[in-house]
Amino acid sequence: MPTGFISHSDCLKHEMGNYHPECPERLTAIEDQLLLSRINDFLIKLTPPLATEENLNLVHSKEHIEFVKSIRPSAGYAEIDGDTLMNPHSWNAALRAAGAGLLAVDAIMNKELVNAFCSVRPPGHHAEPNKAMGFCFFNNLAIAAKYAVSKYAIQRVAIIDFDVHHGNGTEHAFMQDERFLMCSFFQHPLFPYSGTNNTAKNMLNTPVPAFTNGQTIRQLVEEHWLPRLNEFKPEFIFISAGFDAHREDELGQMGLIESDYAWLTQQIVAIAKQYAQGRIVSCLEGGYNLSALSRSVVAHIKELAEI
Repeated sequence: MPTGFISHSDCLKHEMGNYHPECPERLTAIEDQLLLSRINDFLIKLTPPLATEENLNLVHSKEHIEFVKSIRPSAGYAEIDGDTLMNPHSWNAALRAAGAGLLAVDAIMNKELVNAFCSVRPPGHHAEPNKAMGFCFFNNLAIAAKYAVSKYAIQRVAIIDFDVHHGNGTEHAFMQDERFLMCSFFQHPLFPYSGTNNTAKNMLNTPVPAFTNGQTIRQLVEEHWLPRLNEFKPEFIFISAGFDAHREDELGQMGLIESDYAWLTQQIVAIAKQYAQGRIVSCLEGGYNLSALSRSVVAHIKELAEI
């Protein structure tokens, strides 16, 4: 079965002002690099639906959904925090971003795809059940994971987050729910300054200092993540695929390169093949150096598609 690539032009219309690092050009850089790498023909391209408010409510409170909907501007920008703004197109972009993960789950469970990469924005892993923050409005990956469990009776879901920032929203969505195991590394201290205190048993958080390189990350994955994943035996894997731990990305200070993302993906694919019939949904999170982002995404997709 093929690998899916899921994106939508609505995700290009959301923007938060000149020079904001979470910009529409992130997606066009990925598309351009896919063309240059000549792997487009190996992917099934799909366009996502708009997630419904019922879908969002799998993770987010009705009050949060109404708040985000109520502040969308007719022109200009509405500010949620200093880093997170809405323009008139942000609501639809956020619904498409959440809808991509839902479409991916359905296509995989219906055996139309083996796995999928969702090239969408705004990202999601900082969005908490009751709060938008950190460029994120709704938690795309958490919504998709809850959807898989509620619609298809999946009993064990692994969530892998390799963004340079801790996925606080995803942690809050799943902490203490033993159907989910979340494995993450992240630079610490760094925004959102979480993930190190009162960690739930189903959260395998591995904070690392600035300037941590790929070899150190590979070692911690082999020593900590893989034994726990093999013990858990996930039936579906979801990836918060942030590429801002790349050494060229200025929003963090870590030292990963494309080959490290390829290696990480190889390990995840192997676990998915062993326990989850290969089922993986990967959702774009961070990554703000356009060249490093696009090269890393292509390395990631090549391993998902095994090409």
